[in-house]
Amino acid sequence: MRRPTISDLAKASGVSVATIDRVLNGRHRVREETARRVYEAAQEIGYHAVGLLRQRVFEDLPQYRLGFVLQKPVQAFYQAFAKEIAMAAQAVTTARINAHVDFVPASTPTAIVERLKAMAARSQAIALVAPDYPAVTAAIEELKEKGIPVFSLLSDFSTGARRGYIGVDNRKVGRTAAWLIARSARGPGKVACFVASHRFLGHELREIGFRSYFRENAPEFEVLDTLINLDTPEITHEATLDLLKKHPDLIGFYVCGGGMEGAISAIREERLAGKLIAVVNELTPESRAALADDVVAMAIGTPLPALCKELMSLMIAAIENGEAAVPGQSFLPFEIFVSENI
Repeated sequence: MRRPTISDLAKASGVSVATIDRVLNGRHRVREETARRVYEAAQEIGYHAVGLLRQRVFEDLPQYRLGFVLQKPVQAFYQAFAKEIAMAAQAVTTARINAHVDFVPASTPTAIVERLKAMAARSQAIALVAPDYPAVTAAIEELKEKGIPVFSLLSDFSTGARRGYIGVDNRKVGRTAAWLIARSARGPGKVACFVASHRFLGHELREIGFRSYFRENAPEFEVLDTLINLDTPEITHEATLDLLKKHPDLIGFYVCGGGMEGAISAIREERLAGKLIAVVNELTPESRAALADDVVAMAIGTPLPALCKELMSLMIAAIENGEAAVPGQSFLPFEIFVSENI
């Protein structure tokens, strides 16, 4: 494939070759609007000097170092999350963003605090996915005193210390999962849900929403004791098989957090596709295939592009404006995927 030339870039951005040259070499000032148009066109056509153009266009803008700490680096969802963060950082036009993404090796308080402090050493603001532990709250309070705001992602924590929460309304997510199971079932029966840990407040809220829907709108269903799967496919697989063995009249379940791959493999193993109403989270290669094969009835997704865009704005505002009077919450509408819209 032919590499785009400066003439191609001029045509794509609607300016002259001379204007492109001025932007590239910084010889004469070019209107900011024009320079941005050239940069955006360079990104679209894959122009080789897009890095230099970005430097020229954004050289007068403030530079911010943002840190992001995610969970489970091998999970497709968190890999997609990291990519969306990088794309959202590049799309910011009001500042030059240096975004650094890292992952915690384990969801223990010690591991999270260590990674949080390491990230704080090189970041002006941090966004974090983590369970709610007193040790994590103490670390966030220390960072707050040092002027480093911390945002909770996907699952809230440290509500008195963190700057804000960005994610979906987890209680509504749980109620939506219950609504689907109750409406799709041929009759009343037993239902269950899995959470990684009750330290993940987002999972706990989903469980609360799940149970409250059945209690209020479908009391003829029996909601079984909640299962802990530590977000791991292996534990979820064994727990699902055990659940099916103990309760052959089970009609459906919801995996509130991660580990859905184990539930999907268990349903396939027992040849129960189309016979169980399973709800999982996020559209990944595994859940997409399960939806297509009628192994899963619905996947509830986080709108990552919109979340990351909102996250950049909130983190930049926190750096520029200082401490907020009241910590905030930003709820984004969640996505619903079924076999007909994947």
